[in-house]
Amino acid sequence: MEQSDLKTFLKAQQGELDAVLMYNALADAVKDRNDAETFRRLAAEEGHHASVFKQLSGQTLTPKKTLATVVPLFYKIIGKKRLYPIIAKFEYDAVNTYAPVAQRFSEVESVKNDEKRHGDTVMALLNK
Repeated sequence: MEQSDLKTFLKAQQGELDAVLMYNALADAVKDRNDAETFRRLAAEEGHHASVFKQLSGQTLTPKKTLATVVPLFYKIIGKKRLYPIIAKFEYDAVNTYAPVAQRFSEVESVKNDEKRHGDTVMALLNK
């Protein structure tokens, strides 16, 4: 494994761990029950992604609470119509980040595909 791959895996692992806390905190903050259930499901999937990257990196990381604190506040301040597209963009950005390593590490391909679906799922919540 190249050093750049390890760096990508560690950054991805951290991001996925942070997303677990963020989605669970957002599920607690949102008004819509369907949105809350969706965010809890996404949190669980992000936890699986973190474990994939943990296997690849061989390191144990600790989630940071920043997003879990800030994103629910943004929800209350700017509302879901403005916040959800921002969250979706982070998911879509992960697709682009994971694409190069997914070519060499097959286990990252399904994570990459999930991130695209996550972005689509969050955007779909705006239509309900």
